[in-house]
Amino acid sequence: MCFFAMFPGRDEVSMDLYPLYNSLRIAAISSVLVFFLGIFFAYYAARLPRVVKGILDVILTLPMVLPPTVCGYFLLLIFGMKRPLGIFLMQFGFRFVMTWYGGVLASMVVSFPLMYRTARGAFESFDRTLAYSGQTLGLSNTFIFWRIRMPACRQGILAGVVLAFARGLGEYGATSMLIGYTPGSTATISTTVYQLWRTNDEAGAFFWVMVNLIISAVVLLAVNLLESRQRRRRSE
Repeated sequence: MCFFAMFPGRDEVSMDLYPLYNSLRIAAISSVLVFFLGIFFAYYAARLPRVVKGILDVILTLPMVLPPTVCGYFLLLIFGMKRPLGIFLMQFGFRFVMTWYGGVLASMVVSFPLMYRTARGAFESFDRTLAYSGQTLGLSNTFIFWRIRMPACRQGILAGVVLAFARGLGEYGATSMLIGYTPGSTATISTTVYQLWRTNDEAGAFFWVMVNLIISAVVLLAVNLLESRQRRRRSE
């Protein structure tokens, strides 16, 4: 209650926390999906020849350097309701445009490079003699991956997950292009801030800015904690 009291005239904010719920839902689901996709591509990319790996890196990390609105534009070109794939999906009652799960797709696209690069770096620093030792003991590659490689790389991978979650939580450009802003349906924290500012509701915009700042600070503290633990492990 004290937090809401900081914003006079904003009692209705406490009654409508959908942007917070939707942002957390989108960021959480996209982080889970990006976790498995990032692990998959990072593991196999680290084993590829240098030239092939370089080409794959460019393709997979391109969304990290492109403006988010450009990523959203490409998503509209692919999944738009007048595009072949969009029309095909609509036949099954499924569409990414102007739906909250379209926000999951947009969040995945922009956060995937962070998870991929972090996980690949963790896999490349893995001591392969541990895997070779497991093979000499007759352990399967699956067992070695989940019980030896993943635990050894867990700090870097966890940092990638946290960064992907933070990126998905603060995503605006691709999200606004693909799902827009509909109160109670597709609204996120970022799109709500812009909408409230655009309608001269500075108190409401500032409220959601503060919410985003608090969540981002907690996420960054988690990343710093993981990195400090990783440095201590390396120094031991």
